[in-house]
Order: sequence, then C-alpha cells, then structure tokens
Amino acid sequence: MTIALLFAGLLLLLFTGLPIFAGLAVFGGGLLLATQGELGSVTEVMFGEMNRYLLVAIPLFAFMAYVMIRSRIVDDLYQTAYTLTRHLPGGLGIATILACTIFAAISGSSVATALTIGAVAIPQMIRFGYDPRAAYGLVAAGGTLGILIPPSGPMILYGVTTDTSIGGLFMAGIIPGLVMAGVFVAYSMVTTALKHRHIRREPRASLAEAMASIRKSLWALSLPVFVLGGMYAGLFTATEAAAAGAWLALFVGVVIYRTLGLREIWDAAIDASRISAMLFMILAGASVFGHVLTKLRIPQQIVEAVTAADIGVTGFLVVMMGLVFILGMFLESIAIILITTPVILPVMHHLDINPIWYGVLLVINLELAQITPPVGMNLFTIKAITQAPMGAIVRGSAPYVLLMIAVMALVMLWPQIALWLPGTMRG
Repeated sequence: MTIALLFAGLLLLLFTGLPIFAGLAVFGGGLLLATQGELGSVTEVMFGEMNRYLLVAIPLFAFMAYVMIRSRIVDDLYQTAYTLTRHLPGGLGIATILACTIFAAISGSSVATALTIGAVAIPQMIRFGYDPRAAYGLVAAGGTLGILIPPSGPMILYGVTTDTSIGGLFMAGIIPGLVMAGVFVAYSMVTTALKHRHIRREPRASLAEAMASIRKSLWALSLPVFVLGGMYAGLFTATEAAAAGAWLALFVGVVIYRTLGLREIWDAAIDASRISAMLFMILAGASVFGHVLTKLRIPQQIVEAVTAADIGVTGFLVVMMGLVFILGMFLESIAIILITTPVILPVMHHLDINPIWYGVLLVINLELAQITPPVGMNLFTIKAITQAPMGAIVRGSAPYVLLMIAVMALVMLWPQIALWLPGTMRG
C-alpha cells in the first residue's frame, strides 16, 4: 500500500505540469525531509549520480547525431533504399523502414528519425497511392527504431542506472531491432499486396544503378558500422566509440558532403548540449527520488512481496511490462527508466534476471510509448510534419502497436534473440 501511495503521489505531481526533473527532486526532497528531518544528503547524492564517466557518451552521441542530421544525408539514404526495393510490393514502404533502420543507427533518437525520414517519405508515399493513414503509421512506427537500434540514449541511462555494460546493451539491441524492422517490412509487403494493389511500382534497378546508389551513401552507411563494429571488436568502450563517431561524422559532413560550416557545427553542438542537459537534470532529480526509496526500504519490500507471491520470472516480467506500457502513455521514456529501474533492480537480482535482457524488453516497451496516445511523441511529430488529424495518425499506428507487442513477447520467450550477440563480444 505504501509503495502504491508513493507512486500515485509522484504521478499526481507530474500531471500538474511540473517539469519531470523538478517533480522528482521536489517529491523526493519532501519525502526525505518528512522521514529523515533533513536534506543534507541531497547534493551529495546528486553529485555522486552525475559524476560518472559513462555519461560523457550521451552528449558525444547526441553531437554525432545532430552533425549527421545537419549534413543532410537522409536524402541519399532514402534514395538508396528506394532504388533497391522499388520493384517489390510496397517498395516505397519498405524503403521507408530501411531508411528508418539505418538512420536510427546514426541518430539514436525516435523523434529525430520520424521527423527526418517522415519529411521525405510521407509526401512521396501519398503521391505513389498509399493511404495517408498507412503512411503516417509506417513512419511513426519506423521512427521508434531510433531507441532500440544503437546508439541509444535510453540504453546508456539504463546501463548507468543498473551498472550494466553499455556495449553489451548496444549489441543486444541489434538483432531485436532488425527483427522489428523485418516484421514491419513483411507487414508492409502483405498489406500492399492484399489491400493496396493500385500503389505505383517501378522496374527493378539495374546492377549498375544499384551499385551507384550504394556508393553514394557509403560514407553514411559506414558510420554505424564503424561505431558498433569498434565496440563489438573490443577496440572502443561506449564513450570512446561516441568520441570516434563524432569525429567521423564531422569528417563526413565537412569533407565528403561539404554541407557543414562552422555555423552548422555550432548549431549541432547547441542541440546536443540542450538535449544532454535535459537528460542530466532528469537524472539528478531521479537520484534524489531513488535515494529516498532506498532509505524507506521500498526495494526490499518489493522483493519480499514478489517472493511471497511466488510469481516467478515470467510473471514478474509480464507485470512490469504491463506497468511500463501504462506509464508510457503518460510519461517520458527517460523518466520511466529512472523511476522504475532502481526500485526493481533488487528484484531482478533476486530472480536472477539478466539485466541486458530486461533492458532490451524495457526499450521495446518504451518504443511502444512513442506511438501510444495521449503522449506518444512520434504521433505529435507526424502531426507537426503533416498537419493531419491526430485520429488518423493514431489509427494508422495501431497495427504497429500489436506488431511491437508480438516482438516483445518473442524476445521474452527466447532471450537469446537479445543475448546471443553480446555473448560473442570480445573484451
């Protein structure tokens, strides 16, 4: 009962419109004052949480992403994907998913992926005869791959919170991300073949045309291979990979594409600083809230409750995924990670749940939050691009919610989908 009241009180405070970082800090500080009679440990807790070398990866990966976005490489990526798939049923939809998959491995952001790919893809899909709702849903869902396919800001924060290898988490997201993309591609092909036969198709690209298109995008395609391959081979830590990726992104933008000047680099740095500062403020607020929960022995009470209920690993995961799904309708993904993870970490240790496996399940669930109303950020992103009615965007995204739940269930039933690749890493 105490646990439920605490979380209900926090959610009510956040629903007042108070910024998430302030709500966490104020609520945690108030509880600390009420139960301990002092606030002396707050600054120490905040500093201890923020003073972590791994957090340097967040602004570096964000800078890499914004540099590549401002290099305007998305047109080449999209054109290459379309050249290779234009002869297939739903070829343009397939190209959109492939472009989202590749761009996700560059940007690490669902909103950036949906915004950047959507601005190019949605008008083109509608011109080719796609139902506008189908186009909206495809891009909204494709954009969610941004936080599953590494690099991923939520994975970094989860790794820091649980003291889990970020490189391992990144590798664990690759196969589920590709499975998710493959499910979206299959759905696009089947629905096009069955329902949208009038959609325009073009002849298969010649080998020369396909190779020329791939060569044009080769530098953009090399970035995720360089970053993830370096971590897989043990050449980079996550932070070193972020720094190396940022330098490569600058090289591609300035030397290869020649679309980056000092102004664009400065703007990319400002954007990266802004998003990083927001995440760090939420992390600082969450550290206070987590500290209070520890003082009140809430995690130990949850372990005792789970042990008494004897629900086992599967039951616990189902309950947690249901809770995260509900929270995802109202809260930011980062807030969900930082509020729930410290509380359930002792339970995960007690049940011997692999933190990398749980991290992938959590991120898939947070992907769902991007396309479920009322606070699905990708839904609002598509609306900003198209000015379409929100109802049409939600209806277009609904089938993908079911597909994503199916993939999450698949990873829950067969953990090796997520755990096989990290198990083969060097170093």
